[in-house]
Amino acid sequence: MDRAGMADFLRRRRESLQPEDVGLPRGRRRRTAGLRREEVATICHLSADYYSRLERERGPHPSEQMVASIAQGLRLSLDERDHLFRLAGHRPPPRGGTGEHLSPGLLRILDRLTDTPAEVVTELGETLRQTPTAVALTGDLTRFTGPARSIGYRWFTDPACRALYHPDDHHLHSRVFAAGLRRAVALRGPGSRAAHLQRLLLESNEEFRAVWDEHEVGVEFDDGKRFLHPELGLLELSCQRLLDPDQSHVLLVYTAAPGSPAQEKLRRLGDRQNI
Repeated sequence: MDRAGMADFLRRRRESLQPEDVGLPRGRRRRTAGLRREEVATICHLSADYYSRLERERGPHPSEQMVASIAQGLRLSLDERDHLFRLAGHRPPPRGGTGEHLSPGLLRILDRLTDTPAEVVTELGETLRQTPTAVALTGDLTRFTGPARSIGYRWFTDPACRALYHPDDHHLHSRVFAAGLRRAVALRGPGSRAAHLQRLLLESNEEFRAVWDEHEVGVEFDDGKRFLHPELGLLELSCQRLLDPDQSHVLLVYTAAPGSPAQEKLRRLGDRQNI
């Protein structure tokens, strides 16, 4: 571990950021050139004392999970993240389909979608980050662990997952998730997490086996999705997709047609987050 190099790198990255860069309010009285150490600790889910010791070349050796959290909180690029891991004495995580580090660009967009349902998902449909309005619409999808992190796996194993969508669209969802998993297995290989999900579903789920046996590829949703909210009922939304090719992450943004009933319902969902 290069304590001096890590401390200097963290300090310079902290001083280069402003509160609005990471979704924090600026406040009226501010003399710090960049973010405060306490603010960095908050967005990185660390104690302020622990983070301060890292910048002072003290404290215990940070774990890989802690370094990843700091890299994400400081909005580091992939190259900067890898550099931080090496300074901390760790091998950088893999990039691509298995990577979970969100690019600064995606995070900046997500931070500004405060009143819009949006989420960042992996190629396996694992939700990495949601806006507050997205949580109000679908619940906290980042809480799942293990295979259930993948919405495709939950679709075939958890009835509560299907309850969020209009019944007439269920068969299309099954086809899309099976085709997406088939693409990921072919891309990542037999030892991948995608192949592990495939084996689990083939062993346990009859519907998945039937859809999988159709060998469909390239099945996609159209621009619209119909959600069923437990309190607000049906919301017909459009879905826009923004791809980060370096990490195979997709930003999904859900919007409603102007003047539609869904637009009013989205407004009510957004208002709830501000109460």
